[in-house]
Amino acid sequence: MILTGDEITKRVIAGDIVISPFSTKNINPNSYNFRLHNHMKVYEDGVIDVKSEQPTRDVYIGSEGFVLEPMRLYLASSIETMGSTRFVPTYAARSSIARLGMFINLSAPLGDIGFIGRWTIQLLAINRIRVYAGMDIGQMMFWHVQGEIELYKGKYQGANEAKASRLFMDYAATPPGIRPIKEISVSESQQA
Repeated sequence: MILTGDEITKRVIAGDIVISPFSTKNINPNSYNFRLHNHMKVYEDGVIDVKSEQPTRDVYIGSEGFVLEPMRLYLASSIETMGSTRFVPTYAARSSIARLGMFINLSAPLGDIGFIGRWTIQLLAINRIRVYAGMDIGQMMFWHVQGEIELYKGKYQGANEAKASRLFMDYAATPPGIRPIKEISVSESQQA
């Protein structure tokens, strides 16, 4: 079950949800509007290898805004630190943002219970779009949990800025008895 805006406010006051800074003017019927930070990262040109840490460069949104180039991925973040140890957070673009042809979440809307930090936003524009630091860009929703809770302890915990993918860390150590992906032949994968 999703929390209503009123319930989000109550849970922030009770300390069950972290949203900092928090403003009641950002409360919606069943979500909280969060804002775009002025710092973004972009991957350097070239092939992205999922097994290697990828170089990025920092980009800043000035007072005149910043024009997103079509089909270029920008890793931005929320101004707000958000999360919960009691509720599952998910986020989506505000509908007004989506109607401009801008995505803020390509395929990872689900946060883990226990993650608390600034959220990395995957910005992708269909058109050239000028964005501004501090603009309301997305909405965070919180959901009830059923079952035993295991809190997130992953590689992005406590993020205070946009974070590039750390998928390469998954390849750092292969558990005993598991062969690395490159050792599995095509014929073996077709038998599975």
